[in-house]
Amino acid sequence: MPQVISVETMRKSDAYTIANKTPSKELMRRAGEAIFRSAEWKAPVAVACGKGNNAGDGFVVASLLHKAGIPCEILLLEERFSEDGAYYFEACKALGVPWRLYAPGETLRAYGSILDCLLGTGFQGEVREPMASFIRAINESGAYVVSADINSGLNGDSGLGSLFVRSDLTVSIGTFKYGHFRGLAKEAMKEKVNCDIGIEIVGPSEWLEEA
Repeated sequence: MPQVISVETMRKSDAYTIANKTPSKELMRRAGEAIFRSAEWKAPVAVACGKGNNAGDGFVVASLLHKAGIPCEILLLEERFSEDGAYYFEACKALGVPWRLYAPGETLRAYGSILDCLLGTGFQGEVREPMASFIRAINESGAYVVSADINSGLNGDSGLGSLFVRSDLTVSIGTFKYGHFRGLAKEAMKEKVNCDIGIEIVGPSEWLEEA
């Protein structure tokens, strides 16, 4: 039975773990390693990144793909990152991982796999341009799509969204969130797995008999 929590419980649990047990950069490294191990990557890989910590997970994956000899490229909407994300982006640059800005309207059909690290579980509201173009391009690419934590564009609690990434695999980090099972989750995710990276859950949770 999977444990399921709200986005707010995850936020508090993450903050508690960082303050009392594990540095945030280490949790990000563990998350990236978990995503890397969970997928069967088809080269070349596009690592699609936004500006939050979800992007940082993607940078860790990109570095691991590069070290494993799997051709990959980081695609950014803008050069703006969280503190930890910037740390791992610089690590990718030091390794020589190629990167560029995504051009709205371009297709992504040249890639065998795409890692979706655009938006995290805290996303709410409507997806706007140029993010909307990026998501549509992922969905139209024909690639093997992996979403980090939750599919970009889905609400982490309700599982609803008017435009969202449709993944072959979604790799939940820490603990499943309600949005992995509610709303449009079945339509968005062909398969989902959860990876425990050592976040201590503080707050209410549920156990689902069927998932």
